[in-house]
Amino acid sequence: MDGLPHAAFPVFGTGAVIATTDPSALGTAVTTVRGVCDEFDAACSGFRPDSDVENVNRGAGTWVAVGALFLSALSEALRIAAATDGDVDPTVGRALHRLGYDRDFATILRDGPALREFAPVPGHACVQIDRRRRRVRVPTGARLDLGATAKALAADRAAAAASCAAGCGVLVSLGGDLAVDGPPPAEGWDVGLSDSHADPSAPGRAIRIRSGGLATSSTTVRTWTRGGVRVHHIVDPSTGRPAPDVWRTVSVAAATCVDANAAATAAIVRGERALAWLEDAGLPALLVRRDGAAVRTAAWPAEVAA
Repeated sequence: MDGLPHAAFPVFGTGAVIATTDPSALGTAVTTVRGVCDEFDAACSGFRPDSDVENVNRGAGTWVAVGALFLSALSEALRIAAATDGDVDPTVGRALHRLGYDRDFATILRDGPALREFAPVPGHACVQIDRRRRRVRVPTGARLDLGATAKALAADRAAAAASCAAGCGVLVSLGGDLAVDGPPPAEGWDVGLSDSHADPSAPGRAIRIRSGGLATSSTTVRTWTRGGVRVHHIVDPSTGRPAPDVWRTVSVAAATCVDANAAATAAIVRGERALAWLEDAGLPALLVRRDGAAVRTAAWPAEVAA
């Protein structure tokens, strides 16, 4: 963080990093971010039986009352699903369970029986929302998972809340989903980029941002095997299978972290088709192939020393 005050703590089965432009405000920022993350965990965690999302999943086929935060997060997930033509879809929950991702990643069995049954996910159009009564219904057999958007939305909201509370510029990174808010450092925020295949002794990539969000999706970090076959957590909704490993990482910069995350995840699902899609959308992105070759789109920021 170029010497800026920062703190780190575990959250959402991954790690959070908080940085502030004012050293005296770091404690306030951290407390605020923790509070926002706790609220999102209670609403959107697929690993808590008391969360709103799990209440909806258990009540599939019936209307289930939910909190305002979950309703907002689900609405954002449905917006993203429509914007990506269903490539990032909140109804991937059952497909993830079939793959073995039915618990916190740290406790997943690293191998299991071979996978034989795959099917397209139900699709976001099947999700019903009654905003007046604040309730949600999904069909019997459908299962929601907001992992693709809730963490990024939490980063956006945590950065905004922390900047307001601390009265300075704040950077919030939640396991690869990053948002900044408030006045940035004089030269901007320097943000490092890496993936699990990177040589720790080699120079890393870093870029400089001043506003908005940055997200990285990867097929290399959350992986395990089924029947000796490697699988990962990014599902292609059209098949119910893990997306093909065309890209080992995709990083996207956008006006918000949730939009950056949606584009990065959709790019993994789209494979080679992602290049033209990102260019047409004018989204700056860095896509790294399995062999380490990097491709950049739109006005990807100039890299600086990591």
